[in-house]
Formats: sequence, C-alpha cells, structure tokens
Amino acid sequence: MNQRAWVVGWALCMALGGAVAAPSSGSDSAAWSGSKSEDPALKSAQAALAAGDYAGAQTTLKAAVAANPGNADLHNLYAYSIRKGPNPDMALVFKHYDEALRIDPKHRGAQEYIGEAYLMVGNLPKAKEHLEALNKICFFGCAEYNELKKAIAAYEAKPR
Repeated sequence: MNQRAWVVGWALCMALGGAVAAPSSGSDSAAWSGSKSEDPALKSAQAALAAGDYAGAQTTLKAAVAANPGNADLHNLYAYSIRKGPNPDMALVFKHYDEALRIDPKHRGAQEYIGEAYLMVGNLPKAKEHLEALNKICFFGCAEYNELKKAIAAYEAKPR
C-alpha cells in the first residue's frame, strides 16, 4: 500500500472513529491492527517487527501474552511474529490467531493474518472463510480485506 493511500485511509478511518493499521516494510500492509494501547511491550514488539526482528518480537510478545492473556492484539502480533520468522510453528501460529479471534471476533488484523496462514499450509477454503468474515466486518472495505484478497489471488495464480 503506498503512503498516500495509507494516509487517506487513516484519515477516513479516524473520521469514522475506527482504528487503523500501521504500515510495515514487508509485503503485508500491516503487522498489527491499529491498537490504541500504550502498552510498552506492544510498542517494543511493533518496533522489532518494523525492523524485521521477528525473534526479538517473539520474545517480547511471549512474555506479554503470558502477562496479559486477554489482549487480542498481543496474540495477533505474537502469531504474526512466529509466522514471519524462520521455520514457523504453524500449530502455535493458529493457536494464537484463534485466541485473538476468540477474544475479538472482529479483529481485522487477525482475520487477515489467519487467512494468510491458511494459505501457507495450502488451505484455500479456510483462507476464503476469513476473507468473507472481513467482507462482513469492513462495511466500506478495509486494507486487511484488500490484502487478503490479493494474497488469495496470488495463491490461486500459482501453478500447483
């Protein structure tokens, strides 16, 4: 997502009173779901993720999840950091995305990222279920829906 589109989307989202996803340096449009939290662990993990330090983010987030297990943003980021790191433990990834969605079923970041995780393990129907969930959550559309839709299209375009 280019910076201008992100700024326009951010302004619109803030005008509507919603949270907005922060841009990241990877192929994903966001590594978190616009948490309004001032949690120092969350900020530290976000900085580590922005720098591509997935192991550092995992260490911080593992402790943060243990201390605050009811925080969907922490579960989402922890799963994201595992998924993006080398040799991801997909069972752990799904466990934490599922927990984020149990806590907050409308968590757009977790909906997008669990869809991408399902593509990583070759489960296109489950990825499409989460795309449909985002379609319902994002009444006027959102970056998470667009990113998962692009990821599904890219997956479908690859020869099997």
